[in-house]
Amino acid sequence: MDTSVLEDLGLTGSEIKVYLSLMELGASTAGPIRNKTDLQNSVVHRALLSLINKGLISFILEAKRKIYQATEPEHFYNYIEDKKKRFEQILPELKSKQKLAIHHEQASVYKGTRGIAEVYNLLLNSGAKEYLSFGGGKQCEERMGTFWWENLHTRRIKNKIKSRQVFDETVRLFGSALVKRPLSQVRYLGKEFAQFQETVIVGEYVAISVFTENCYSFLLKDKSVADGYKKHFELLWKSAKE
Repeated sequence: MDTSVLEDLGLTGSEIKVYLSLMELGASTAGPIRNKTDLQNSVVHRALLSLINKGLISFILEAKRKIYQATEPEHFYNYIEDKKKRFEQILPELKSKQKLAIHHEQASVYKGTRGIAEVYNLLLNSGAKEYLSFGGGKQCEERMGTFWWENLHTRRIKNKIKSRQVFDETVRLFGSALVKRPLSQVRYLGKEFAQFQETVIVGEYVAISVFTENCYSFLLKDKSVADGYKKHFELLWKSAKE
């Protein structure tokens, strides 16, 4: 089971072990949990207390013993919603602090798949009306996973951002499905155009993402540079075929 999603939600390694052990044990005292997780007693009790505070497990007293039980997995939706509401409370203050900055960084490097995901998320929320891209062969699709790319375009379409993308023939299967969706156009170049990087131009942003084992993304915000990349994209778009 891939537990990285639970880590992304803010659970520690010990909390994940304790939570999953309770899912398998059902109602249990701390002893069996400790044996199943192979964690120290103090670590187990800290994790239990933290999970109780997060509303992910509950307990009852039975003959002076605490009997713990995991809540329904769907309760994570409540946990996520609570975190979202708490973040929304401080968002105005964060935006105010951002406006105090005299200069903003114009170029940044984001590392790893999480960094790349953050770059694409920023592009989708930039307020731009068109999403242009070229490159991005089969290696790029496999590095992030087909579902991740599908979800990316679901969010793009939801934000009413039109897209034009130049792929190579190695990802025609993905492109054939994408072009059937709203606000989506795809053209193709030959397999020799296949790359392990993708260039995306959205508004004043240019993102160059490299999907090697040690993947990273270079994000640049500069209107003149973005305009230059758009010219390059238009040349590719004219030479590509549907």
